[in-house]
Amino acid sequence: MSVVSGSFRNRVRATVEAPVARVFARTGLTPNALTLIGFAISIVGAYLAATQSWLLAGLVVALGSVFDLFDGALARATNKTSKFGAFMDSTFDRAGEAVVYIGIAAGFLAVPYAFGAVVATAALAASMMVSYTRAKSESLGFGAGTGMANIGVAPREVRMAILVFGLIAASALGAFNPIWCVVGPCPALLGAGGQVLAWSLALITVLATVTTIQRIVFVYRQSKSQEVND
Repeated sequence: MSVVSGSFRNRVRATVEAPVARVFARTGLTPNALTLIGFAISIVGAYLAATQSWLLAGLVVALGSVFDLFDGALARATNKTSKFGAFMDSTFDRAGEAVVYIGIAAGFLAVPYAFGAVVATAALAASMMVSYTRAKSESLGFGAGTGMANIGVAPREVRMAILVFGLIAASALGAFNPIWCVVGPCPALLGAGGQVLAWSLALITVLATVTTIQRIVFVYRQSKSQEVND
């Protein structure tokens, strides 16, 4: 099961998402516009990470994640839910998450710090597998509704929380300590913050992989149960 339970999601919707969605509704923004704004914010966060502006990147990624929470809530509050809107929401959520990991990898490569770039890429791949297993399983009739969102230890909100923590730590603790040289290019040593960010990405990779396995097992058990019932 997920560390973010279905009952907790419902409480958040009732106490946070619904009131904020009503505020957004007064602005005249559509749910799809909110989705695109969230994606645009993710692009800005990716750029900041690529330029090693870790604190700003963490804050912007957190802001983008907040926007991602409210497009669906706005659709429900304004009675504008649609299959296309759900498709837009899911697609741009994945794209926004992917572009942030690419930005972080670029930031590590600029040093260069190969391990950081590798774990950023691994976190991207593992996260996409989590999303793919949910999309594919639901398209085949497993875990209908939001059922698959409750399977696994690292749904998107957990991954984003770990990522934002790593980005802010990279700034607070120092990602890279420069070694000033008299002649030639100056290399940099990895600082404590850089290590925290790299290992945060490694943790995301592990947890996302575990989540993918949990969802595969869930679908396997459901398929066997259906075969027995048939």
